Amino acid sequence: MACLLMAACAPVWGAVISVGPGMALADAVAAAAPGDTVRVLGGRHPGHLLINKPLTLEGVGKPVISAGGSGDAVRITASGVTLTGFVVRDSGADLTAQNAGIYVAPGAHRVTVADCDIIYNLFGIWLERSDDARLLRNLVVGRPDLQSAARGNGIQVYNTRGVQVIGNRISHARDGIYVDVSRDALFRGNEIHHVRYGTHYMNTNHSTWEGNKVHDNRGGLALMEVRNLVVRRNQAWRNADHGIMLRTIQDSVIEDNVVAGNGRGLFIYDAEYNVVRRNLVVGNQTGVHLSAGSSNNAVDGNDFIGNQEQVRFVAARDTEWGRSAGNYWSNYSGWDQDGDGVGDFPYEANDLVDRLAWQYPLMQLLSASPALRTLRYAARQFPVLRAPSVVDRRPRMQPQHPDWRDWNAKFSR
Repeated sequence: MACLLMAACAPVWGAVISVGPGMALADAVAAAAPGDTVRVLGGRHPGHLLINKPLTLEGVGKPVISAGGSGDAVRITASGVTLTGFVVRDSGADLTAQNAGIYVAPGAHRVTVADCDIIYNLFGIWLERSDDARLLRNLVVGRPDLQSAARGNGIQVYNTRGVQVIGNRISHARDGIYVDVSRDALFRGNEIHHVRYGTHYMNTNHSTWEGNKVHDNRGGLALMEVRNLVVRRNQAWRNADHGIMLRTIQDSVIEDNVVAGNGRGLFIYDAEYNVVRRNLVVGNQTGVHLSAGSSNNAVDGNDFIGNQEQVRFVAARDTEWGRSAGNYWSNYSGWDQDGDGVGDFPYEANDLVDRLAWQYPLMQLLSASPALRTLRYAARQFPVLRAPSVVDRRPRMQPQHPDWRDWNAKFSR
C-alpha cells in the first residue's frame, strides 16, 4: 500500500521529443502528450503551427518557423504553453485577420514566450483574453517595408490580467506595445524605438511601467484613460512629439523618469490626483505642455533643465507646483539670500516673456540675454501684465537628479 501511495504522489514528468533538421515539427507537436517537451534542434520549419495542448517547445540553435507570408506563424490555443528559443517570422499582412508571428487565442492562459526573435510579421505577438502571460527577452521587429498605418503592433495586449512583458526589444512596428482593457500588468526593462508610439496604453488600470527605454519614435509613452499606474525609472528621449503623455489619467505615480530631447517632455492633459516627482525633464522643445484642466496634481522634486520652453500652460487660474520640496528650474532668475537652497521669490512658468515667445518663436534664441531677464523682472512689478501660470513657491536652486549633467550635455537647448 505504501508503494502505491508513493507512486500516486510522485511527480509526473513529460517526455522529451527531439526534432532534428528535416523532421516535421507539426507532426511532433501533434503526437506529443500534454506536458511533454518538444526540443527542436535547428532547421527551418513551415508556419501555421497549431499548439492546442500544454507543451514546452524548446528551440536549440534558433530554429526558424516561417509562415511564408500568410496567416500566423504560430497559433496557441491552449493554456500552459511555453515557447522558447525560436526565430518566428513571415506572417501574413492582413490587419483584419490579425496576422501575427505568435497569436495567443482567447482562453489560452499562462503562456510564456521567451528568448525568441519575432521578425517580419504584421503583429509580433497578439494576446487576447489570455491571463498571466509572460513575454520575456524577445526581439520583435515589424515590417519596415510597410507604411506605419499598414503595420501591426509589436506586442498587442487586449483584455488580459496579469501579463508580464519584460526585457523585450521592439522596433519597426506601428506601436511598440499596445494595451487596452487590461489590468494588473507589469512592463519592465523593454527598449522600443522607430515606431509610432513606444507604448499606446488605454483603459488599463493597476499596472506598472518600470525601467523601459523609448527613443526615436513619434511618441514615447502614451498613457490614456487610465488610473492607478506606477510609471517609474523610464527613459524617453528623441521622440518627435512627446516623451510621456499623461492623458485622462488619475491616481497614479510618475516618478524618477528621464524625458530628454523630445518635442514635449511631459504632455499632461485632463490629469488629476497624480503624483509627479523626481523626474528629469531636460532639453525638450517644451518641457511640460499642461492643458484641459489638469489640476490637483502633486508636482514636486523635479528638475526642469534647458528646455526651450519650460511650460506651456493655458488656463483661467494659477496651478501651484512644488508645495513640498519644490522643483528646479534652470531659467529661474531669482536668488537665495538666506542660503537655504530655495529661491526667495516664486517661479512663474508663464510670464510675459513666455507668452511673447509663443507668438514670436525667434525670441527663444535670446532667452538668456540680459534684455529678456530685465523684461521678466519688470513684468513682475506690474501685475496687470500677469497671466495665469504654473507657480512654484519653493523653487530649488540646484538640481538633484544624479545624472542630470550627462543628460544635459547631450540634449540641453
